[in-house]
Amino acid sequence: MQKSIMGTAGHFAPPRTWGAEPDAFIRALRSPWYGLVADLEDLVLRATVEYAHSRGLRAMYLPMTTRTITCPTGLGSDSEPVPVTVSGVDTYLPDSMQFLLEYGCRLAPGGCYNVLPSFRGERPDRTHLGQYVHSEAEIPGGLDDLIAYVEGYVRHLAGSMLDQYGARLAERAGDVAHLERMAGHAGGFERLTFDEAAHLLRNDEGTIRDEGDWRTLTKRGELLLMERVSEFVWVTHFDHLSNPFYQAFSDSSQRSANNADLLFGMGEVVGSGERHTGSGDVRKALAMHDVPERDYAWYVNMKDEFPMHTSGFGMGVERFLMWVLKHDDIRDIPLISRVAEEKSWPESVDRP
Repeated sequence: MQKSIMGTAGHFAPPRTWGAEPDAFIRALRSPWYGLVADLEDLVLRATVEYAHSRGLRAMYLPMTTRTITCPTGLGSDSEPVPVTVSGVDTYLPDSMQFLLEYGCRLAPGGCYNVLPSFRGERPDRTHLGQYVHSEAEIPGGLDDLIAYVEGYVRHLAGSMLDQYGARLAERAGDVAHLERMAGHAGGFERLTFDEAAHLLRNDEGTIRDEGDWRTLTKRGELLLMERVSEFVWVTHFDHLSNPFYQAFSDSSQRSANNADLLFGMGEVVGSGERHTGSGDVRKALAMHDVPERDYAWYVNMKDEFPMHTSGFGMGVERFLMWVLKHDDIRDIPLISRVAEEKSWPESVDRP
C-alpha cells in the first residue's frame, strides 16, 4: 500500500530547487511542478476557509513572534525554538499558533483557525522542514469532537482537490485513487491507542522509541501501522511525557495524554489533542514535564481566569500536499525553499 502512496510522481519529477544553486528560482519558474503546487496551495487555503466557516469558526490574525513556544517543551520533541530579535526584544518565531488560538477561543467561543508559517529548529529531511505552513484550529469540546472536525476537514480537502484539479493530478501523479478513498470514506477512520499500537508492533524492531519513562512511535512504526491497520489511522493516548505539557490527561494516573495523531501518506500529517481546562492541571503538567511555570505564566493565568474546554490540531500543509501528489520528498514542495539558508546541518539523514 505505502509504495503506491509514497512513490515518486508517475509522469514527471520536480527540479531540485532547495540547494544553494543560483539558478534554483529560474528552474522552479520553468517547471510545471511548481505551477501545480501553487494552485494546490491556493486551494488548500480556500477550502480551509470554506470548511471552517461552515463549522462556525472565526479566522484569527495573530503575530509572527511569541515568547511561549509549544513543541520543544515535550520530551519527545526533536526540534528547538527559533530565536529572533525584533526591535531590540529577544523573542521566538512561532512553532505553532496553538496557544494563541486557545486565547482566541475566549473571544470566539465557536472556535478559531488560521493558516500561517511555523518555524522549528530541526534538520530538514524527506519528511521534515524547518519552515513550513501550518493549518491549525481550536474548537470547543473534547477529543472526539476534534477528531470528527479533522476527519471532515481532510475529506473536504480531498474532495476539493478532485473537483478542481482531479484531471491534472491524475496526469501528473499517475492516478487519484487515494484522494477518492479519502473523500468517499464512510464513517470514521480507524483508531487505536498507543498501547494497542505498541502491542501490535511488539515484534518489530525500530518501531517504538522507548526512553523508559515515555515512549513514542518512530517513522517505521507509523508506516507499519498504516500497512497493517488502514491507510488512514488515528493513534491516540500517547504517553503524557512524550507530549507537550498542555495536552489534557486522559486517565487519573496522569500517565497518558488525550491526544491523537492522524497517519496517512508519509506518516503523521495531523497532530491534535484536548487541552487542560483549568490552571490546576496545567500546573501539575508543568511540574511533571519539568517546565518552569514562570515561562508560561500568562497561559496559566488565562486558564485560571477563563477556564474553557477546548481541543485543537495542526496539519502540515506540505505533508498533506506530498500525499496529494504521491511524492516522497517534502523539500520539493515549498515554492521558495529556505533549506539551504538554514543552519548548516550535516548531509541529510532521514529520521527513523
